[in-house]
Amino acid sequence: MKHLLSLESLSPEAMRQILRDTIPFKRERGLHTRQPLAGQSWALIFSKSSTRTRVSFEVAVRELGGQAMFLNANDIQLGRGEPIKDTARVLGRMAHGAIIRTYAQQDVEEFAAYSNIPTINALTDEEHPCQILTDIFTFEEKRGPIAGKVVTFIGDGACNVPQSWIFAAAKLDFELRIAAPRIYQPPESVTARAGGRIRFFENVLEAASGAHLLYTDVWVSMGKESEAAQRLKELAGYQINASVVRSAAPDALVMHCLPAYRGMEIDEATFEAHAQTIFDQAENRLHTQKSALNWACS
Repeated sequence: MKHLLSLESLSPEAMRQILRDTIPFKRERGLHTRQPLAGQSWALIFSKSSTRTRVSFEVAVRELGGQAMFLNANDIQLGRGEPIKDTARVLGRMAHGAIIRTYAQQDVEEFAAYSNIPTINALTDEEHPCQILTDIFTFEEKRGPIAGKVVTFIGDGACNVPQSWIFAAAKLDFELRIAAPRIYQPPESVTARAGGRIRFFENVLEAASGAHLLYTDVWVSMGKESEAAQRLKELAGYQINASVVRSAAPDALVMHCLPAYRGMEIDEATFEAHAQTIFDQAENRLHTQKSALNWACS
């Protein structure tokens, strides 16, 4: 039994195994005979709403032979204040695994500690490990090994997506640049724990210069809605657009983990010019998460 709780705690070897195994899971979709979750029931516990995460995990569990039970936090006792450890100990006696999308990283880690079943982090405020594994798979599928390359994240550099990129960069040996206003750069404690080649910029064009991958995410993450007006003002200009793309390497990829708000973190023309990559990236959540589920049960 294994847990996928964060990229910080995932070894480079495990990351590579998940990425390698994604290739046959994608290639053989609808044809593979292995069903590692046959006879199993997996709980999807979501405190945060989702489109891609919920659909990709439900389909992944079912195509691997299992049954998915979607549990909104408001529909179970967690929504009425039951401690995480008690919910974990109950579900651990009934379900075979859990996929959790919530706010606090500590909640996912506590659930894993008390449930004694494989637990996967489908997003917390601190990390989004399945998304970044998918992004790396998508890059390597199109451009080859990410080692030695330059990834530039533009926007809110202190949210869960860039923080997972930080831990991935150190473990897979690529350079990560984060272009963000100073107050939206990640905490020093995160970069100190991660190590690796992480560089910070306030100038977007400098950060994009020669980059092999340009990446962005929404400026207003779930739970930050009360800060929307302030964030839109302070992050204005931290956008992927034609001039930013021209600063990058000639064959640079542009990615967005979606949903996208055109005219904010990316403009309409740039999004549509790179839509094939962005929606390949979205599809690859299914295949990468199949590989992660298989890894967790092995």
